[in-house]
Amino acid sequence: MKNFGGRVLFLDRSDINTDEIIPAKYLNENSKEDLKSFILEDLKLPGFSPADTSGKGAILTRANFGCGSSREHAPWVLEVNGINIVIGESFARIFRQNMYNCGMIAAELPASTLEELFRDFKGQETTLTADIEKATLTFAGGGKTKSVPFVLKDFEKALVEAGGWVEYAAAHY
Repeated sequence: MKNFGGRVLFLDRSDINTDEIIPAKYLNENSKEDLKSFILEDLKLPGFSPADTSGKGAILTRANFGCGSSREHAPWVLEVNGINIVIGESFARIFRQNMYNCGMIAAELPASTLEELFRDFKGQETTLTADIEKATLTFAGGGKTKSVPFVLKDFEKALVEAGGWVEYAAAHY
């Protein structure tokens, strides 16, 4: 099973689309690994650089993450960079499903909880620990710790534990 946690990348904006996650001009690359250096290349956020993704294992964002084109490349570029969990208020339907199909987590939290997390941890070295069995996310940074529950449906959990849809199907069909 993948690692779900690590240092947190704060992307304090809603509606981050798949073209910002991985620009369309790179969709003809031959492997996931070939996508690696193009992560969030077109994302425009004050103070953000794609180099900020280095060493991160999780993203904390706002609403409607992964909107735009329905491409598997968006979760792939996150995965190949070691980011296996994205936490936000909501996700584009196809992006969310592609995350689980890749054995990754798209955890939804209420806007009020996200606001607290951004207020308490943004701008600090923050780590996330995700407990799949208990469906909790624990953030730690700046001398503070906060645990919050998230919903992980049974089939989503099965996909995550298997490593994705292909691995799940191979074991069950």
